[in-house]
Order: sequence, then C-alpha cells, then structure tokens
Amino acid sequence: MNLNKLVRASIFAALAIGAGFSLLMIPNVELITVIIFTAGLYLGPAWGIIVGGTAEMIFSGMNPLGSGLSFPPLFFAQIIGMAGVGFTGGILRRIFLLKEYSLNKIIAVGITGLMLTFIFDSITTLSYPLSAGFDFSRTMGLYISGIGFTFLHQIANGFIFAFGVPRITKFLVK
Repeated sequence: MNLNKLVRASIFAALAIGAGFSLLMIPNVELITVIIFTAGLYLGPAWGIIVGGTAEMIFSGMNPLGSGLSFPPLFFAQIIGMAGVGFTGGILRRIFLLKEYSLNKIIAVGITGLMLTFIFDSITTLSYPLSAGFDFSRTMGLYISGIGFTFLHQIANGFIFAFGVPRITKFLVK
C-alpha cells in the first residue's frame, strides 16, 4: 500500500466529511459528491471507492439530523452510491484531470455531476421501497414523488461540478 496515497485519501475523506457537516442545514446543496469525485480523479478508481465509501459511512452514520444507521438499507445504498462516485472519478481521470478546461469540458463535467447525483439519488430513493417489499407501482409512486426534491439536488451538483472541478484540478495536475 502506498503511504502517500493513503494520506491523500484520508485528507480527501476528511474534507468530504467536514464539508458535508458544514452545509448540513442547506437543503439540496452539498460538496461531498464533488470532493469524492475529485478524489477519484486524483487518486484513481480504487482509492476513489475507498474515499467515497469511507467518507459516506462516517458522514451518514454520524449525521445529527438522522443517522443512516437507523435504516441499514439506506445506509448501504448511500455508501455504495458514493463509492460509485469515487470510482467514476477514477475512470474519468484521463478526461477530466486537466490543468485547463474548455467550455465543452466544463459543460461535460457539469453533466457528469448531474448524472452521478441522479444515480445516487435513485439508489437511495429506491432503497426503502425495495427493502420494504413494495410492489412495482408503489415503488414507482414513491420514486416519482421524490423527483422534485432530487431534481434540485441534481441541478445544484451539476453547477457545483462545473464550477468546482476545473478550479480544483488545476492545482492537482503536475
């Protein structure tokens, strides 16, 4: 195991957790996803999974507004979702780990953020009805009823990715 990468992964995880708690009271706005994605970009897919899973496990498990530990299917869905965000960052490092971004790349990374948030929101929203044994129509009813709330989260993360990733990666590229 590379000690240098372990330390960097720890810093990214701590930053994601701290940023998560700092914006806890602002609905639909969070920086955890972009930090975990950036960790994957910088450290690679395996470390992205580790940072994403670890940061989300700590953030969700210790959340004072409601610990994910109280509902294990949601807790595991959150961990899997954020591990996937870190993994995707690592997979896309050749595309988005750049010193300078063109307008097309800024739009692409914004869309990537929106899509990753959509996937995360879908996994977490579906964790309850699927684990409770709801039939298809009830599951879809619950999923559709949450679209308004998750849509704002996805749009916010699209903008956060578009503005944040290009500004962060220029300092990470050697």
